[in-house]
Amino acid sequence: MGGTWKKAEELEIIKTGRIWYKQADVHDVAVEMFENTGIVWSRITLTAALGSNEVKTEFTVTEVFQKQGSEWKLLDLTFSSVRDEHQIRK
Repeated sequence: MGGTWKKAEELEIIKTGRIWYKQADVHDVAVEMFENTGIVWSRITLTAALGSNEVKTEFTVTEVFQKQGSEWKLLDLTFSSVRDEHQIRK
């Protein structure tokens, strides 16, 4: 499971049922702040249905947020597959 696409494509994939995200288990989280920018790293196990197959994949998720006025906006989100023993260093 993997790929690179923009928000509109991700929403279309979900809408058409090509991927059905069933569960995400979060194992580790680390956060770093740089003025009005925050980076969040999480290690997760994602369970999803791809067609008739159910898959479980380990990912490191990287999210980049920026504070705009009084709100935090998500600028980028990346899923990178990892091995089971991978841990987020805090």
